[in-house]
Amino acid sequence: MNRILILGLACLLTVSLVNAQEEDKPTPTDWPHLDLQEDGYPGMSTYKAYRELLAGKASQTVIVAIIDSGVDAEHEDLADVMWVNEDEIPGNGIDDDNNGYIDDIHGWNFIGGADGESVNGENLEIIRLYRQYKERFEGADVSKLSKSARQEYEQYKEFEEIIENKRNDLQPNVMLYSRTLEMMDALIEAIGKEPENIKAADVEKYTEAEGNVGKAAQFMSGIMAKGEEFASVYEQVEGAAHYFDDSYNYNWNPDFDAREIVGDNPADLDDRNYGNNDVEGPDAFHGTHVAGIVGAIRGNDVGMDGVASNVRIMSVRAVPNGDERDKDVANAIRYAVDNGATVINMSFGKGYSPYKDAVDAAVLYAISKDVILVHAAGNDGKENQFDNNYPNDKFERRGLFRPKYAESWIEVGAMTPHNDETLTASFSNWSADKVDVFAPGTEIYATVPDDEYASIQGTSMAAPMVAGLAATLRSYFPDLTAGQIKQIIMDSSVKVDHLVRVPGSDGDQAQLSELSVSGGVANTYRAIQMATNTQGRKKKAASRDTSLIPRA
Repeated sequence: MNRILILGLACLLTVSLVNAQEEDKPTPTDWPHLDLQEDGYPGMSTYKAYRELLAGKASQTVIVAIIDSGVDAEHEDLADVMWVNEDEIPGNGIDDDNNGYIDDIHGWNFIGGADGESVNGENLEIIRLYRQYKERFEGADVSKLSKSARQEYEQYKEFEEIIENKRNDLQPNVMLYSRTLEMMDALIEAIGKEPENIKAADVEKYTEAEGNVGKAAQFMSGIMAKGEEFASVYEQVEGAAHYFDDSYNYNWNPDFDAREIVGDNPADLDDRNYGNNDVEGPDAFHGTHVAGIVGAIRGNDVGMDGVASNVRIMSVRAVPNGDERDKDVANAIRYAVDNGATVINMSFGKGYSPYKDAVDAAVLYAISKDVILVHAAGNDGKENQFDNNYPNDKFERRGLFRPKYAESWIEVGAMTPHNDETLTASFSNWSADKVDVFAPGTEIYATVPDDEYASIQGTSMAAPMVAGLAATLRSYFPDLTAGQIKQIIMDSSVKVDHLVRVPGSDGDQAQLSELSVSGGVANTYRAIQMATNTQGRKKKAASRDTSLIPRA
């Protein structure tokens, strides 16, 4: 994923920097739980559901697997809801439950090494494919290649050009932002205060200073005169510097290979016993945020509330700062299913999938065990296709009795707190027949490592909203199948009757039904109502009305 749909920025995760001075009324941090009619925000009506429909009702604990960058299992708002493998004795270095994973107390890390080290920066999939092609075709006599080999050679040369152009584009930004960050660090050191405590008067004292300090002071003086806070600007510069540095040196660098840390053969798809038990990893920001959206402890007056009230969070680390590998995703799904997860959240994605069959097999396995899989649609502001967004719910090979689509897969787009034409998030991917439903995905306040909280945005945030809803339905209505739960989420979504912007377009507008299958936004209250009426009835679950929307 391009720095994380996860991990980030494949999800293009951007810290929400809405300036309250520019808004008459700042968006409430809990807007995703609010109700449009009662509160004026197009949230999921989750508070209303718990207050009016679920109060006093019994529920069962549901395990939700977060396949992501890692989760801070000691966070104040998550520690008590982390999944614990009770069949494993912590720290004894023995696979007590014989599941193939030693000391997997809260989950497993499929991008870690046996020595405890973990992958953070990684290549994008296009780099890995290019490297394979290069081994085959560098210096090859093109005239002697077969027709099929020549097609692959042309793909190799196309990748080569894309990578060269991308690295050329990245390099100036690497230099610009690293230099700017260096100057700002020098100014901070000269002032002697933390960024959040630096005021305009502090900066003005150094505008005549020499070198980096003076340059940074002049730069910041002009910006702060327009009302910006020093800490806010520093955070943006620091984030940009890290993003471009990681992109250039890891994501788009053909000479970098992080897999040595894991020590496996990533092409050996039958290998499942590798990694380590570090479920937090070196950067759990994204995964911890996702976990909080699903299940941060409700009603404890700490931080924020998750959507689901009776869950256990299983952390399965498979998503680095770069594109996840198909092998790791497949094994992460299987691990989650084998260890009791009945809902899996997948807030990641990429543009190529060389071993899609392995992922498909794992998805089929999950479906056979009645598991719900929730996936983020992506943050490229584009129409999703089956050849530009992986993983997806279409199976590459059907076989004689194999279904064409994963029937308990839910693809989620992102929405904003505004019930107008800007309801659809500008970055969200969309599709009339491949994105199922929209959910809150901007200005999402949730847990991040070290007992902190932050507002970020992305379809990575919208997916766990729906995963939390699915877990709530599983918890209070345990007799419902995964297929029934998906259909309830789709059918109970609030239909949008006004035009919305087409994400990624130049101002085009459309009905939400032209951008998603359901034409609606997920709603906890309505879903609980529908589940109450559905419970106990056996009916054939259908994921999409293909009679209305043709599917390629």
